[in-house]
Parts: sequence; structure tokens; C-alpha cells
Amino acid sequence: MTIIYELNPPKVMQDRILSHSELQESVDKFKSKSVEIGKVCGSIHVTDSVLGIPRISPITAGFFIKNSNDRIKISASVRVRDRNHTSLTQTVCDAILLNLNGVLIVKGDPPPTGPKDSRLVPSEVVKQFNEQGFGEKIDLYLSVSGNPNFDKIHKKVEAQPKGFVTQVISSIDQVTRIVDKLKPQGFRIIPCILLASELNQKSAQMLGLDWSGYKNDMVGFVKEVHKIAGDVLLSSPNDFKGALDILNKV
Repeated sequence: MTIIYELNPPKVMQDRILSHSELQESVDKFKSKSVEIGKVCGSIHVTDSVLGIPRISPITAGFFIKNSNDRIKISASVRVRDRNHTSLTQTVCDAILLNLNGVLIVKGDPPPTGPKDSRLVPSEVVKQFNEQGFGEKIDLYLSVSGNPNFDKIHKKVEAQPKGFVTQVISSIDQVTRIVDKLKPQGFRIIPCILLASELNQKSAQMLGLDWSGYKNDMVGFVKEVHKIAGDVLLSSPNDFKGALDILNKV
């Protein structure tokens, strides 16, 4: 049972390609954040180019964290939208060789430029990786909606991932419904919670999230979700200090 914190790797581009010194400065800040998180949290999940904006590879970023704290568990998102099966296989092999604990195979947001879709499907990728034996070497996860239609996710279930990471949830009822349906089938369920804070308001609006049900008792909500599911993924893209405060209290 784990509380996991989500970290975004440094961007490679910000209107232009960053210089080596700028990129190194961003990497150093990322490493510092991971060290702070490692003091209050036993696991970190590294994202893969959120909104399609190029960032440092989540596998490389995960290695940076592992290199400074080999006791912390690391998982990473891996986008299929702009990869082919060969590059996905390379990425998962890299994750195994660098001792990461899990990979979340996701479709990913469309990139702002370039090809928009490889047409690969996350559930089919996980199924093939399991057939090839990769699931015996690293935990493979798929995402699921906060309000899934269970009749329409049979392909994800048939792919037999280690578990499911939810999209952002806003109520205990959502968590209970998912856990009651999928956990008895042997799947690990990791509900994702967005930290309710003013700095994360824009992210909430983009996601169409109504956090009114928990914003006044963030700590209690995290604890209750953890009690039901056994795991929690805390996301706070724009409020690192707020997240540290919550993690300390939890």
C-alpha cells in the first residue's frame, strides 16, 4: 500500500530548444524535488510529455531519481501515440535495466506539431508485452476513467495489466465503484487525486474537475481513498510546496 507522488520531467523546449546549461538547471531542480519528495513519500510516478510537449524521457528521469535514492519505488508513463512497437519495446527494456518498478502505458495527449497518432492502442500493447514475458520483469499498468463504463473496458481487462491508474477522481463513490468491480479480479487500483489549491486551479479547469467535495479536507480525502484502494497517486503540477505539506500531514 503506497502513496505515490506524480512528477513532470523538465521540458526540452519552451518556444525554442533549451540550451545545455538551461536543461541542466531544470534537471537539477527536478532532482531536488525528488529528494524532497523521497523524505515523505515512498514512491514517485514520472509522466511522459503531458499535453504532447517534449520533455526529458520519463525513463531517464526515473533513473535520476533512483540514482539518488535507490529505496524509492519509481513508475513511469509511456506514451504510445507517437511511438512504434520497436521504440516502445526499447523503452520498456530501458525501464527494466534501470530498475524501475512499473510503466503505465497510455495513449498520451496529441503533440502540438508533427504526426498526431501512431494508431497503437495501450491495451493491445500491454497484452503483447505480457505475451512476450515483459510483465514478469516489470509491472505494466493501464489507465481507466474516473467513471468507467465497465462494459466497454473488457479489452483493458483482458490485457491483464498489473493494475489500473485512474484519471483524476473527485469523490469516494468513484473510488469505491472502481475498487469493488476491479480489485476482486486481482488488479491493483491506483486512484489519482489532484491537489486542490489555487495554483492548480487551471489544471482543474482543463480537466473539468469539480473538487468542491474534498477541497476543504484534502488530508482526510487522501486518507479515505488510500483506505479503500490501498494506493493513491497525488498530482500537483503547479503547487509543489502544497503537495509537500499534504504529504507531511498524511
